Amino acid sequence: MKQQKVITGAGLGLRRDFLDEYEALDQSDVDFMEVAPENWIPYGGHLKEQFKRYADRFPFVIHGLSLSIGGPTPLDTDFVKQVAEFIKTYDIQCYSEHLSYCSDDGHMYDLMPIPFTEEAVHYVVNRIKQVQDIIGQQIAMENVSYYAAPGQEMSELEFLLAVLEEADCKLLLDVNNIYVNSINHQYDPEQFLQALPKHRIAYGHIAGHYDEADDLKVDTHGSDVKPEVWDLLDMAYEQFGVFPTLLERDFNIPKMSQLLKEVEQIKALQNKYQQVPAAIA
Repeated sequence: MKQQKVITGAGLGLRRDFLDEYEALDQSDVDFMEVAPENWIPYGGHLKEQFKRYADRFPFVIHGLSLSIGGPTPLDTDFVKQVAEFIKTYDIQCYSEHLSYCSDDGHMYDLMPIPFTEEAVHYVVNRIKQVQDIIGQQIAMENVSYYAAPGQEMSELEFLLAVLEEADCKLLLDVNNIYVNSINHQYDPEQFLQALPKHRIAYGHIAGHYDEADDLKVDTHGSDVKPEVWDLLDMAYEQFGVFPTLLERDFNIPKMSQLLKEVEQIKALQNKYQQVPAAIA
């Protein structure tokens, strides 16, 4: 009988740049990996063989880029069905997406903020339920960074909690996004963290950001994780216990040895709180 894979510990996003780094990753502290399904579903041949090698070695989660859960046009259900097949083929443990939108009649190549309103809660929840029905499991929605809140009637936290509860979905807890938003929108990141439902957390993200100004931080995934974000991850483990946590790095990619040092830092924080890491339920 095939052994069920579980997501625990510290993870790293798998980029195509890393495909030739298999030996280093195989011997590293990386416990699981993540890819965007849009970057892999269309491919076959050598790329497919390389991905299968990684999928046979590491448990995987997938983090989508184009679902556009808050978008005004109908969901691309054909794509969601492809995702469902990808999940089945590679024994994917969790499908996560951004609580935002990125398309209308065309793709906008950016994450746009969903209005924090009751109407938007119900609209997004219906679309999340549609996705969950197709893939046959809960999806995890990520708290996203945002720089404007058009038509705001609720706080970011109230909106997030309402969506999670009404959709009965999981949370991808992005610690860096909490920190970035707390500076840009002037709220207490610790209070935000404490209000989140522990039982909804599927796994976490941590990443670097750009300091545009003292009161403006930009979520870039293009630098090392800042000390303040490490501190917030520490608080999250203290609050919720250890949850699987993945390092995101999307550009200005350093040598693999440097990336692995940050993965080791995640592991060190996790070991501070418990010897046996929690897994995705």
